[in-house]
Amino acid sequence: MKKVERILYVTLSVLLVLCTGFLFYELITLKAIPNQFLFLAIAVFCVLDVLLILLVNFYFKKKVGRIISAIFMVLIMVVSGTVGYYVQATNSMLEKISTPSRGANMVSVIVKESSDYETIQDLKEKTIGMLSTISKDRTETCVKDIESHHVDFESQKYDSLSGMVDAFYKYEVDAIILPESSRSAITDMEDFANFNINTRVIFQTEIEVNNNTEAKSVDDIMSHSFNVLITGSDSRVDIEENARSDVNMVVTVNPNTQTILLTSIPRDYYVTTVCDADDGCQNGAMDKLTHTGMNGVNTTKMTIENLLGIEINYTFKVGFDSVTEVVNALGGIDVNVPEEAAVASSTQTKGFSIAAGQQHIDGKTALNFSRERYAYVDGDRQRTRNQQIVLMGIIDAVTSPSVLMNYTSLLEALGNTFETNLSSDEIASLVQFQLDKNPSWKIEQYMLDGTGDSLMCAEIGTTAYVMIPDQATVKEAKQKISDVLHADTSTNE
Repeated sequence: MKKVERILYVTLSVLLVLCTGFLFYELITLKAIPNQFLFLAIAVFCVLDVLLILLVNFYFKKKVGRIISAIFMVLIMVVSGTVGYYVQATNSMLEKISTPSRGANMVSVIVKESSDYETIQDLKEKTIGMLSTISKDRTETCVKDIESHHVDFESQKYDSLSGMVDAFYKYEVDAIILPESSRSAITDMEDFANFNINTRVIFQTEIEVNNNTEAKSVDDIMSHSFNVLITGSDSRVDIEENARSDVNMVVTVNPNTQTILLTSIPRDYYVTTVCDADDGCQNGAMDKLTHTGMNGVNTTKMTIENLLGIEINYTFKVGFDSVTEVVNALGGIDVNVPEEAAVASSTQTKGFSIAAGQQHIDGKTALNFSRERYAYVDGDRQRTRNQQIVLMGIIDAVTSPSVLMNYTSLLEALGNTFETNLSSDEIASLVQFQLDKNPSWKIEQYMLDGTGDSLMCAEIGTTAYVMIPDQATVKEAKQKISDVLHADTSTNE
């Protein structure tokens, strides 16, 4: 064998070992591959590596044999490097979504679109409206930030969002200080529906808050039942911003019985707010559930724990655009739309429509279907049922083998739109459980109910539509969650 050829084949041999070594390292780090499959993959690649290295360097004397062996070496390197890259990307995604971030509260100084004010300096000696008790700490931080820019102004305090915005519209103040988490609550009010169009932001303060939603981890997530709170943030900015929690669902998982219970709680449920001192909520005040998200996931979690008398082990925070991105990344999902959930296109639905029956829908349709309520007689109740339908479609798609066809885009979507306090190891264990056992999950659904009313809501300081809990459904939900958590025999066997 010529010297140049020998150097080439030795180099290929070294690269082959490095590529397969990279793959082994990433697979072991992932911790998601069942041991029997992992050991088999390592054994097969090791045998192939040794065999090809021997053939190309020592056994084959003819050039053709060595070239064929070298081609196989290159193929294995490409496969090892590619698979290793995707496994590494998976590890990075898991680390990203399971690493606690610092939540953010944006506070804005807002003026009318028609005004001449362009910068905070233009508000010197002007009057700025602000909230007196609601989001007090955030408002005070923004005031200090304004003062640090050497801007002196007159302040006018209000007890409610509606009172402050009404005074702003009547030109009683020149500008207002508004926590961005309260913006949607304003646009929900009929009199201020065009608030976003009629106003603009000239100054902002970003307030970082600690993410203190600690997981209450179970000993072994593959054999112990647990509760997960899925909360859908209404934020239009990014996943870290605190905003209303428009989707609230307790997912109870029992890996032993292969049962998942989805318990949905309407966004307008009128509940006692519960939070830690650092969360900044009005602890013990009555409000609708969606407003708890304005003070962070921990407030929503603790409020639901208090409502249902349960322990929530983990949380999943989902960004506003998550449904669109994830469903598109999956190549769409299959859902079965009941007759009562079908929607005809109209001005009220802004052109959105969906027919009854089995449908394959894209991300935009899934999001619209999850958010639509005005087209239904049942309003928010039907919207909550629709959210369960979409979630089941996503679960079916994620647990099917075809998910591998859209793996790259799914990783990107998950990494940018989710946050959880499940550790990366716990997520990997769940993936390993799915691959190893291939369970046939039985999915059950339940939704809490109530009656509509108009009552005082603490976080906006005024009356608004709420749903008074039907205590019979609350009691039933508690029982169903307990039954799933404590069952020890699979009903699928």
